[in-house]
Amino acid sequence: MTAVNSVWHISHIEILIRLMIAVLLGGLVGMEREWHNHAAGFRTHILVCLGSTTIMLLSEYGFSEFTTEAHVSMDPARLAAQVISGIGFLGAGAIMRQGSLISGLTTAASVWVVAAIGLCVGAGFMYTASFATLIVLISLLLFNKWEKYLMRHRRSLEVNIKALDDPRVLGMITSTFGEYGIQFSQIKMKSDQEVSEGHNGKTFVQLCFSLKPYKQEQLMTALNQIVLFENVLNLDMGGGILSPQPSSLFGMLKRGRTFSEPSKSNASNRA
Repeated sequence: MTAVNSVWHISHIEILIRLMIAVLLGGLVGMEREWHNHAAGFRTHILVCLGSTTIMLLSEYGFSEFTTEAHVSMDPARLAAQVISGIGFLGAGAIMRQGSLISGLTTAASVWVVAAIGLCVGAGFMYTASFATLIVLISLLLFNKWEKYLMRHRRSLEVNIKALDDPRVLGMITSTFGEYGIQFSQIKMKSDQEVSEGHNGKTFVQLCFSLKPYKQEQLMTALNQIVLFENVLNLDMGGGILSPQPSSLFGMLKRGRTFSEPSKSNASNRA
């Protein structure tokens, strides 16, 4: 074997070592996602990292017997390049939208970066792969807490209320928010033709309140009071819809249950 051709060959032991390193590094990132109850967790990240490592090994060493052929040009990055674009289908499956809440973006990004780590392992860039994994773990574990601390006073919430087109309704809603010390930065109002057509020609509007930082207990009390207003059809907050139906709302109130917001911790963990 000549020195030129030796770069296209790898021993079985080296292949096994690289595959095991891929399992380890992918598993470390996946364990953090699994610990926070995300859909793409421990096994998913292991499989993505292991798969991208295998493809990189195949692309780099799988066609070594053709290196001595005339008019043959080897491109080790050709197969590996498809991993970067092809991994997108897994990322898309991790992203979920419920109302105004979009979750899974961080998990989708972690799947993508784990694929890149696997390519580095397959190519033999162990130093790059190891430090990339360390940085990913720091980002997911430490930066997550730091972000929550910095943004604790800047997060806002959008509440959509469908109600009868009556000026008194807006006044009652704003008064209720003020009674419980809840402030809002802006109000948007638009006609809801779809709802109006199904209520004997009555005109309904959709009121969108952008609430400033609030105390959760006071907000829940205010919303449970607002949804009982006669001219309020329903209330939507982050994908959770509450309607003032006797069989649902009053039943919940009798059982001591109230409408509750998706917790910030769950919303951020789903990111």
